[in-house]
Amino acid sequence: MARDVLPRPPDLRLRDFHGIYTIAPEMEELFGTLRRVARASCTVLLGGETGTGKELVARAIHAESPRKKSPFQAVNCATFSPTLLESELFGHVRGAFTGAVRDRDGLFALADRGTLFLDEVAEIPLELQGKLLRVMQEKNFMPVGATRPVTVDVRVISATNKGLAREVAEGRFREDLSYRMRVVPLFLPPLRERRGDIEALFWHFIERMNHGGLRRIEGVTRAAMDAIRSYPWPGNVRELRSAVEYAFVVGEGPLLDVEDLTPELRGQTPPGVPSLSLADTERERMLRVLAKHKGRKAAAAAELGISRSTLWRRLYAYHLR
Repeated sequence: MARDVLPRPPDLRLRDFHGIYTIAPEMEELFGTLRRVARASCTVLLGGETGTGKELVARAIHAESPRKKSPFQAVNCATFSPTLLESELFGHVRGAFTGAVRDRDGLFALADRGTLFLDEVAEIPLELQGKLLRVMQEKNFMPVGATRPVTVDVRVISATNKGLAREVAEGRFREDLSYRMRVVPLFLPPLRERRGDIEALFWHFIERMNHGGLRRIEGVTRAAMDAIRSYPWPGNVRELRSAVEYAFVVGEGPLLDVEDLTPELRGQTPPGVPSLSLADTERERMLRVLAKHKGRKAAAAAELGISRSTLWRRLYAYHLR
């Protein structure tokens, strides 16, 4: 029996606001707020779930602001130890610590007259929060190991997927710093609450991937689209983009079916529970099988149960060619 196939809609009319794509009315309201906020230099705290596009929003505020011709710098505060984060933000002088063989500017100095985006701001350790408060209030800071302060003019935009009020109540975040950071608090809606965006962005990412040479998708089965529409997307736009990339790698032909969807979308993994990525599963398996057969593609493809052409496409996708 023929499968019920949905072709690509002829005209999605996605709005592009500094790299944020949408058709949702909720996002149009947010864009209006961003324009008004951008005119000032006050701090902004972006809240929302992981994958909602906080850095894109921060960049949009910068692009709409009088500071747009000056630098935009960004850092994920959760990726550094306390010592390294201090050096990353404020820089250091030669000899400040082992390995500091030359003076190095930090992000505050590099973002002078521009904007600094602090992602995962709730992860900044308490011992560093006082120094951060000082630069936001006094417009100057001391690089690690320095004896003279550096003066800067930087707009700070922060982001978190945690409630700062709870972090303050539990003693992990300074109350005075939280007030300084959230002069303007903005909440980014999750993808599931952005009317029309799940399907529109799904086709948008397909169109972009269609130019990559791996595969060209012209239609989607109704069963696959039903799964896409009903899934809650806990990873938001980032997860949706990854799901489309997954479909291009594992599937073949012009029709995207349920078998091309991620395990989460097929109901094999509870939403929100991390699963092994393709890089941790299929890529590693291909490497093992190729090593077993000493690089012979035909033998490896046979063991993997795929054609040689599919193997070549997946090797290309994983940068193994």
